[in-house]
Amino acid sequence: DMKEVKGDIQTLQSDMKEVKEDIQTLQSDMKEVKGDIQTLQKGLEDVKDKTQSIQLTLENETNRNISIVAEGHLDLNRKLDEALTVENEKEILLIRVNILENEVRKLKAKTEKIA
Repeated sequence: DMKEVKGDIQTLQSDMKEVKEDIQTLQSDMKEVKGDIQTLQKGLEDVKDKTQSIQLTLENETNRNISIVAEGHLDLNRKLDEALTVENEKEILLIRVNILENEVRKLKAKTEKIA
């Protein structure tokens, strides 16, 4: 009986050694995981900082610049409308001058026939 108990104890001791080794392996794996998590956290902080920087650039620079350009285009559009209005008036005046010149020719021809 004692031999069996000794055999069982030795089996338990060897099993315990295996469990201890497994625990040590798990502990070293956990240390690696902790290191990886810390690296990921630092990377995430960098991404957050870059994202915030991009957001601030969009809000403070890009959006304002777009507004400035848009305002400039509105002014250009108004100026174009004004220029087109002047051009339309010029065309109307040219047509009126053409009509008046034709009427003057007709009147001149009539006066030459009478005279």
